[in-house]
Amino acid sequence: MSIATLQAILSSIIIVMVALTHANEHHVANGQPHAKHDRAHSHSHPKHKHEHKNPHRNLRPAPKAEGSGHGPEPGQWKDAHATFYGPPEGTLGGACGYEDSDKKIYGPETTALSKALFNDGMTCGACFEIKCGEGSEWCKPGHPTVHVTATDFCPGGGEGWCDSPKEHFDMSQPAFLKIAEYKGGIVPVKYRRVPCKRSGGIRFKITGNPYFNMIGITNMGGTGDIAKVEVKVGVQWTALKHNYGDRWDTNADLVGKKLTFRITTSDGKTMITEQAAPHDWRFGQTYQGSRVVA
Repeated sequence: MSIATLQAILSSIIIVMVALTHANEHHVANGQPHAKHDRAHSHSHPKHKHEHKNPHRNLRPAPKAEGSGHGPEPGQWKDAHATFYGPPEGTLGGACGYEDSDKKIYGPETTALSKALFNDGMTCGACFEIKCGEGSEWCKPGHPTVHVTATDFCPGGGEGWCDSPKEHFDMSQPAFLKIAEYKGGIVPVKYRRVPCKRSGGIRFKITGNPYFNMIGITNMGGTGDIAKVEVKVGVQWTALKHNYGDRWDTNADLVGKKLTFRITTSDGKTMITEQAAPHDWRFGQTYQGSRVVA
């Protein structure tokens, strides 16, 4: 090999070495040398957990609105028997103290209750849905139902249908004839408590004298019956005593004062009627929303 050829090969080697040295210096100047491609993307960050949480999981159902006067949902069906009494147009009055002026409120479809249901008059004003039961040939076709208001007491004796502990309805004739035939006389029934639907507001009839006040309370919606009554004069609440049926009494001095009543129904709900009667109220008058209505 000639000297010229060796010089050419040596020159080529020197050029390649210079080029490699230059490239290495360029990478170092810009940071660490490049890693392998498969390592460059092997990041060690924690694995992402995509939890799709239900935003409603921890929310409780909103409570149903109160104060609408519609009362609780209908109860479970129970067994009883029913008879009827009174004229074709119906009857009102008796042990609950309701009067002729209340007929427009309760209508002709009313019922007297046996002792087990009457509860010493505390069930007066309650509403029931009744239908003819099984096993009677006198039931109306399709077993229709009727809504009735408790307005009277069915005393025991006779054949004993109203004796305790029997649950019995002695219905007005118009109510009974909606579920059974007249000649049936007595039929098995299914019944349940239902909300009472009223309009116009609670009515208060004040009777008695300056030393004894009797308050008759009618047109109650919701459960229809009353567990407790209080009257407010000024800032003082006074509890009334249950007298009978829809009547509550007190010896408090109420004459010449605006009257506000607080009523607790059998389901524990409380309602307040602000200034149910004006300061110039009179005995024997009925008030509804501070207005004389009877």
